[in-house]
Amino acid sequence: MNYVKDYLAQEPTRAEIDGATGVTLLEFGARDCGFCVAIQPAVASALDTTDPIAHIKVEDGSGRALGRTFGVKLWPTFVLLRDGQEVGRVVRPGAKDFRELIAQR
Repeated sequence: MNYVKDYLAQEPTRAEIDGATGVTLLEFGARDCGFCVAIQPAVASALDTTDPIAHIKVEDGSGRALGRTFGVKLWPTFVLLRDGQEVGRVVRPGAKDFRELIAQR
């Protein structure tokens, strides 16, 4: 199972993300974001039916540095990384857009 339901209590540092190995999916959003809540079933379905991907849910907002370093402006924003390097991104995706992002792994 790859899908992570809850946002992290503390966001990772940019150095930790840049140093990650393998495929990582960063999800930036907020608990009270309607777009974020609506896409969760598609995210869970796509991640639970693919090879393992590290899924990191980061609650974004005022005073949260990691989202700014990735240029996040709208939620949800999904950033796909391979060995710490961005290989794809979707902002406020539909289910199809999200599956296409995951296929880039």
